[in-house]
Amino acid sequence: MLHSIFMLIVDAIASVLAGVLLLRFWMQVVQVRPPASVGQFVFQLSDWLVKPLRRIFPGVGGYDWASLVGAFLVVLLSIIAALGFASGFDFQPIILFSLVRFFQWIFYGFMATLIIEAIFSWVNPYAPLAPFVRALNEPLLRPLRKVLPLIGNVDLSPLAALILLQIAVRLVSTLILSIG
Repeated sequence: MLHSIFMLIVDAIASVLAGVLLLRFWMQVVQVRPPASVGQFVFQLSDWLVKPLRRIFPGVGGYDWASLVGAFLVVLLSIIAALGFASGFDFQPIILFSLVRFFQWIFYGFMATLIIEAIFSWVNPYAPLAPFVRALNEPLLRPLRKVLPLIGNVDLSPLAALILLQIAVRLVSTLILSIG
């Protein structure tokens, strides 16, 4: 029972920290400036890890690779905490499960922003965070909007994106686990 409580705490902390690091990376990819409160939260929560990692992984191509590597390290440490003792610290399953979890968190992060944008569109499309979330989702939805027409002034591209992301989670997980 203590192990499951410990893992709940580790997973919660790792999910928040990795999510913030992935958000930091994605904000730079789409070149969106976050609202002050979001930016302050993201940078204060992640600077302690990103700044030292930048010495090893400098920004190349205008991307903050230290944030992405930091997110993977957080995932790796959480998997080591979960599976390390059970697997006898066999690093092949630890690395494989870390890769699966890392890609799951990336895809789930995209799904979360799509759901948040949908909620904003129903409840308050003029909310202060709505343009920020819309900008985060635009690279995902733009190609789908070219293919899917509006049906009765309803944009179905977020629904299609959610389905495609679910498929991507399953495909990537299966591919990675089939390697091991």
